[in-house]
Amino acid sequence: MESYLQFYHYLAQEVTKLNIFAQKPCTLTPESQPELLTYYLLLVTCYLLLVTHYSLLITHYSLLITHHSLLITHHSSLIHMEHILIEPLQSSFMQRAIITAVLVGIVCASVGSYLMVQRLALLGDAISHSVLPGLAIAFIIGADLFVGAFIAGIMSVVVITWIRTKSPIKEDAAMGIVFSAFFALGITLITIVQKNNKIDLNHFLFGNILSVSPEDVRNTAMITAIVLAVVVLFYKELMFYTFDPLGAKAAGLPTNLLDFGLMILIALTIVASLQTVGVILVLAMLIIPGATAYLLVKRLHQMMILGSATGVVASISGMYLSYFFNFPSGPAIVLVAFGLFMLAFLFSPTQGVLTHPN
Repeated sequence: MESYLQFYHYLAQEVTKLNIFAQKPCTLTPESQPELLTYYLLLVTCYLLLVTHYSLLITHYSLLITHHSLLITHHSSLIHMEHILIEPLQSSFMQRAIITAVLVGIVCASVGSYLMVQRLALLGDAISHSVLPGLAIAFIIGADLFVGAFIAGIMSVVVITWIRTKSPIKEDAAMGIVFSAFFALGITLITIVQKNNKIDLNHFLFGNILSVSPEDVRNTAMITAIVLAVVVLFYKELMFYTFDPLGAKAAGLPTNLLDFGLMILIALTIVASLQTVGVILVLAMLIIPGATAYLLVKRLHQMMILGSATGVVASISGMYLSYFFNFPSGPAIVLVAFGLFMLAFLFSPTQGVLTHPN
């Protein structure tokens, strides 16, 4: 700024001198014409430099004003973003819902990774649909709904195993038979219950995470802790059985017990997810985060960690979408998870459709 002012004063002095010289009376002679013309050219140049100087000053101040405006806009955007992030957390029901959604995102991805590797997605679907009769029966006899759902899930696994081992029917057909029968029984019992009682059990079909109570959050946290503890303690055994069941049996591992234990973990995970995404959409949270991680990493423990992170991001993002746009919470979570899967499907560094078209 000081250099601008010094330059301005210098130009002003030169212009003053030229003006004084131009105002003096003079006699035009052939010898004086070139000198006078030179002074007039210098005068015009000085005026042009002054105009340029003022234009630069105006531009400089305009840039300063624009810079301050951008700073104010940026600050306002940060305040607005902070308001968007904090506003839902001011409600206790949203706090409980987000905590539950995060827990479900972690436990579903951890257990779902085994289903992905073993190609048993239909088993998760079978167990999730089979918990409905347990819910209805537990309500009728006044027992805990989650205990009834868990027992029904275990019973479906037992019936599937019984049909598969005692008949020539394959495992996928046995799953289809059992889950459709259990699901039909559950719908029938729920219809009977709702006919005689003014209660809505349909939220177990599609999820109603915004209505979770502190007790529900505690139960979900306990189930998540139990499932993750079992996965950590028996990680090597479950991984060996998952990738090579025959080798695990030859090595002396109790493969039948491991298989049944994995079914129990799936049933517990489904019970924990009932109020978050419901019976119908729980398979999405079991499979999609793990499938997303499967496209990005190669090792099972990396798949579990990245899948859990994907599930957490999908759960939190879905809850915020549900809060601000009045979307149903369960479908919103599943749609965000699907969006993340599609990004990995298209742009995975090693297996993306667009990055590796061949």
